[in-house]
Amino acid sequence: MKISDVLRSKGTDVVTVAPDATVGELLALLAEHRIGAVVVSTGEGSVDGIVSERDVVRRLHSDGVGVVEGPVSAIMTAEVHTCDEHADVRDLAGEMTDRRIRHVPVVRDGQLVAIVSIGDIVKQRIRDLAAERDQLEAERDALADEVRTLRDQLAAGQRPGAQHPQ
Repeated sequence: MKISDVLRSKGTDVVTVAPDATVGELLALLAEHRIGAVVVSTGEGSVDGIVSERDVVRRLHSDGVGVVEGPVSAIMTAEVHTCDEHADVRDLAGEMTDRRIRHVPVVRDGQLVAIVSIGDIVKQRIRDLAAERDQLEAERDALADEVRTLRDQLAAGQRPGAQHPQ
């Protein structure tokens, strides 16, 4: 399963914020869109950083409430882990877990096209596992039907699999 499959389900909307926007403006965006992270971009699809609720909380704790009036660039993560649409969902899930990150911008030719969260990845994995379960249940049911047919043939004194006139 590829990230493009996740994007087909969740869409490609991305909320961005300028690096010179205030942390207060960032908080308004997070609340308005009910999201946990925003890509920091100077425009034109660039990925200049990423900033999350956790970044804000940590800086509030260390620097105090004055951080809210400061620029997003002061609290953002500048080294952003990105992926492309062809990335494998399982591989990305592992990388996100190992790096302890919850949001990954998706880029195409260096340009921002979407963002995926660990929640998006988990939802996709659940859908994949449910589809696999359904397929296995269908195969199990087909085999059970075949076993019943063979058992009925044996009980009727017929050779299993042999064609008998009705």
